[in-house]
Amino acid sequence: MAEAAWNDLKLFYHVATEGGLSGAATRTGLSAPTIGRRMLALERTTGRVLFIRSQQGYRLAHDGQILFEHVRAMQNAAENISDWHRDAFALPIVSVASDAWVSGFVADHSTDIRAWGDGFRFCCKHVGHGFDLTFREADVAVLHEQPRSGNVAVRRSVNIAYAVYRAGNMPERDDFPWISIGTEVAGSPAERWVFENREQQIHTWTDSPALLVRLIRNGAGRGVLPAFIGDGDPLLQRESGLIDGLTHPLWIAANDDDRRRPEVRTVIDRLADLFKREEARFAGASA
Repeated sequence: MAEAAWNDLKLFYHVATEGGLSGAATRTGLSAPTIGRRMLALERTTGRVLFIRSQQGYRLAHDGQILFEHVRAMQNAAENISDWHRDAFALPIVSVASDAWVSGFVADHSTDIRAWGDGFRFCCKHVGHGFDLTFREADVAVLHEQPRSGNVAVRRSVNIAYAVYRAGNMPERDDFPWISIGTEVAGSPAERWVFENREQQIHTWTDSPALLVRLIRNGAGRGVLPAFIGDGDPLLQRESGLIDGLTHPLWIAANDDDRRRPEVRTVIDRLADLFKREEARFAGASA
């Protein structure tokens, strides 16, 4: 059997961590068809079925998981050598991943999380639904749902509430249209609420939470936002009370092994303190 080339193993690593060809293409700059052909060739070279392919992406088969552990060890060794060669005194990085709303809040308060002179660097990441800490795509995650599997340590944080908002300069009218997150990307109950409850009155759609705020600000219609976003925007007006059934807790999670790193523990504690200080804002009680 021919030996697998390291370049193909690195591609395999990206496909495994990204869960499919499109994510790996974004990471590597290669086209998805090219990566797909090379993964088929790698399976022929190794004589193993490495992936379970479906419309949802590429999931590791049993032999793929075994190979992934070997490649991850090789990748870690290569990265360690690169880091040692490049800068023996580089500070460790702590990455915090969350959805579009919370990641913006974390970015706005980054100096509360990493103070001047701290012995680590900070990375603020935006991730979509279905984020999984299994492959350590981030050191710390702020999640809308409690992880139910994996070697993950979890801390419950504040409750986040939702309400309906419109532009402050628009009159309140019963026939004012609605704006919704697109059904193809809506993953949470809050993102689905408008099309599940006001479908006939939706005139505008978007696949981006950031664009949703801009559309509401500019009078395109009313929409559902987290209270800490809507109440904190001087150009928006809350139209309703808090929406029953949408309030949920935030969860601060980290790989159970990584959370013992001093810099990761520091970030977790500071995130928890930050959310606690802003508890009323997240709960929609500060309007």
